[in-house]
This record gives sequence, structure tokens and C-alpha cells, in this order.
Amino acid sequence: MTGHRSSEAIAAAFADGPAFVPYLAVGDPDYESSQAYVEALAAGGADVIELGLPFSEPIAEGPTIQNAVVRALEAGMTPTRFFEFVADLDVDVPLVCMTYYNLIYQYGDEQGPRPFVERAAEVGISGFVVPDLPAEEAGPLREACDEFGLDLVSIVAPTTGAERLKKLVDVSSGYLYVQARLGVTGASSSVSDQTGESLARLADVDLPKAVGFGISSGEQAATVVEAGADGVIVGSALVDIVAEGHANDEPTEAVADRLETKARELKQGALEGYGRRTPAPEGTSD
Repeated sequence: MTGHRSSEAIAAAFADGPAFVPYLAVGDPDYESSQAYVEALAAGGADVIELGLPFSEPIAEGPTIQNAVVRALEAGMTPTRFFEFVADLDVDVPLVCMTYYNLIYQYGDEQGPRPFVERAAEVGISGFVVPDLPAEEAGPLREACDEFGLDLVSIVAPTTGAERLKKLVDVSSGYLYVQARLGVTGASSSVSDQTGESLARLADVDLPKAVGFGISSGEQAATVVEAGADGVIVGSALVDIVAEGHANDEPTEAVADRLETKARELKQGALEGYGRRTPAPEGTSD
């Protein structure tokens, strides 16, 4: 199964070994600190960064990210401020906007996703993850992404059936966001047994597979990549660091240092997992 052609930026991020894809809610706990935190993740080895545009009803998120969204909204984050934030960032990695379809659809002078996608392309966004957008209704956003050269990343759950999987792949580009387990986002102490099964089902999909939901340590990142993932997505474990820093009134620089250290751990874990993979037999490719 093949999706749409991926953008050069995201394709390159997955081209040389496993990609580390961290997530933060933009504007948490405030504009300036949030920028420093995103830049710290890039310094720590991020290959792609998912930037959460806060929405008041984040249905796919667990308490950790829900609380981050509340802090960002209370600090004044809006779609317009989000685009200013992205334009102000000093990073050299692809940026993916993770948000909900209502914000995309209602942005600008005309209804529909095109104005939002056009503005996103102008400020340097490379793609989107939209958890509440069904594949059957993704046509207009997919068309706008094709027009402006952006990717549309779909989320694949352990329970996604074969027919729905094909529809998701058909509208996707960049990479697939593979849920490691059922439920909502949140750090976990162990990697789900469903991860290997989910990756096996996606073996014939011609897009990179990045596994998320629950990864919080370098060893977990290694386990997921060893199981066949092309990348790891980490959100709650990083948002926890931001939340702790905010609760304890830590200086922004101290929190940024901890984020960079955690990013290095997760990236190194992914690389170690890649090194553990069983080599393909001679005469075959992996």
C-alpha cells in the first residue's frame, strides 16, 4: 500500500536510520519558554518535531497533555499566535502541526482547510497530524496539502481494520503515526505487546512507521525500533518535564537543559534499537 508522495523534508528525516519525533504543546507554559523548549529538543537530536496547536477539546490526549493544553490556552495561544511562534523558531528540522480539524476548518476568511494550510506552508510547517479527522472526510485537507507541498500523517490504532487501514494509507504521506496501545496519550513504564503486531500488519505500507503512545525512556525507544519501527514519537514524558518545571518555578534554561538531555537519551535509545535488529539475509533488503 502506498500513500501520497511525501515532502522532501520529512522523507529526509527518516532516510538515515530511526527518527526521533518529540511533541510539545505550543505556548506551554508561555510563549518564550515554549520556544526555548522546542529549540532544546532540536539541539537534543530531534529529527521531526510535532507542535501541538492547543484545542479546547483534545479528545485523543491523556491528562498530561490536556493540562499542557490548558496552560497554553490560558497563556493566550491561538492559531494566529501559533503561526507567529513557528515563524520565530530557530530550528532546522521539519515541523508537524498536531491539532484538531475545527481549528483548521474555521481559520481564515473562507471555511475549509486551504487558508490554514497555506499559512502553515508560509511559516515553515511540513505536515499535519489531525486525530479527529476520519479518512473518509480528509479529501479537502489532502488536496490543500498537495497544493502546498505538505504532508498529512494518519494515526493507526491496534484495532484499525484492513479496509480502514487502506483508506488511511491512501490519504497519508510523510509517515504513519502508529499507536503502541489503545487509549489516550500518556507516559508508560513498559512498551505494549501490541507494538510488534501493529508493525507487522503495516509491513507492506510504503511509508515510514513512527510509534507513539507511552514511550518514556531510551530503553523503550530501543525496544520499539528493534521491533521494526522507523521512528519513535514521545510526548507525555517531555510534557511532564515542562509541567514539573512550571510547578516548581524552575528557570526556563534549567528546564530546557533537562529536555535536551531527555531528547539525547531517547534518540540514543532509538539508535541502539536499530543496531540490535537482526540483519536481513544476504541477497535481501530490509
